[in-house]
Amino acid sequence: MIRYFNTCRFAAFIIVVAAFVSCQPAQEPMSGLVKDRLDRSMQQCLLMAESLQNLPDQLPRSINANGELVTSRSDWWCSGFFAGSLWYLYEYQPSQTLLDDARRYSQRVEKEKDNKGTHDLGFMLYCSFGNGYRLTGDTAFRNIMLTGAESLSSRFNPQVGCIQSWGANQKWQFPVIIDNMMNLEFLFWASKVSGNSKYRDICISHADKTIENHFRPDYSSYHVVSYDPVSGQVEKKNTAQGYNDDSAWARGQAWGLYGFTVMYRETQDGKYLEQAKNIAHFILQHPNLPADKIPYWDFNAPPDAKRDASAGAIIASALIELSGYVDPSLAQRYLSVAETQIRTLSSPEYFAAKGDNGNFILKHSVGSLPRNSEVDVPLTYADYYYIEALLRYQSL
Repeated sequence: MIRYFNTCRFAAFIIVVAAFVSCQPAQEPMSGLVKDRLDRSMQQCLLMAESLQNLPDQLPRSINANGELVTSRSDWWCSGFFAGSLWYLYEYQPSQTLLDDARRYSQRVEKEKDNKGTHDLGFMLYCSFGNGYRLTGDTAFRNIMLTGAESLSSRFNPQVGCIQSWGANQKWQFPVIIDNMMNLEFLFWASKVSGNSKYRDICISHADKTIENHFRPDYSSYHVVSYDPVSGQVEKKNTAQGYNDDSAWARGQAWGLYGFTVMYRETQDGKYLEQAKNIAHFILQHPNLPADKIPYWDFNAPPDAKRDASAGAIIASALIELSGYVDPSLAQRYLSVAETQIRTLSSPEYFAAKGDNGNFILKHSVGSLPRNSEVDVPLTYADYYYIEALLRYQSL
């Protein structure tokens, strides 16, 4: 039986709907929101820079239970993000103060160029000196990064086909974590600038092995895959930061999405685009992704789990770039989610008031919940990828 509205009833229905819609608060246009949050982010970062001026070698990391600033030295994996944030804000609105601060806090990380004991040199050096070189052309920055790229490449094992993430320990002989996908962009840069294809070849080998061994049939990712360094065979698949070995740790999924988007940009190989799209599908279609699109710290965590703003910011930034490589309907889907994420992170729930939150921009990130480390606090890399997402959205 066909159901229909009586004409008068239909007219009344339309009036009620129109009245309801008119009572809803209008959303701030994205252009104005992005500009305002960039301006306010700049205020926070300048306050942070000022607060650390007389603390030599210290870099912002998080806050403690009392709301006090927690800093790190340059050998901590996220040491380059604050300088990177300053460079991004200098790109947005150049000033001598931002330029001086960006140089100062980059220099605090410089000595890590010789560090062969970490896979995180992309985070440390490319986010800081990489952005600095892109914006200034300073050849000293170029030389620092090329030294760092050689240090990073020393961790590549041809038998395994991957860059080793952490050192061998009682549990893992040759651990490779999904986060390591984020350091490949640094090596692609080194290959182009130096003309040495070795760095590019390492990236392709590492990414291919990651596709082969890190991902499940639904395109969720393990956190840690450990290899036998002699045979090159997988020995274990575990987690160090997720809910359990078989769960989908949210920031790990974000690293994978971002990393394979970069792989496609740098190679134009369609298999990397398909991988990025499949990871995006897993994230966006997951039944546990909240309506505001900021994920819980693990997609398989209990219902009362903490949110992770850092994962949301990384996903938003990656989706904006990925939208440029896909068909229009899928691009719109990606941008719609990224817009929702940016709006959520820009709300008072996540975006700190001036001078609050230890002078960090975003609240409510999760570093490592299994270790009870940096839980529901600001994190320097959340701020970096949030600023990056804002700039990428602004450039659409």
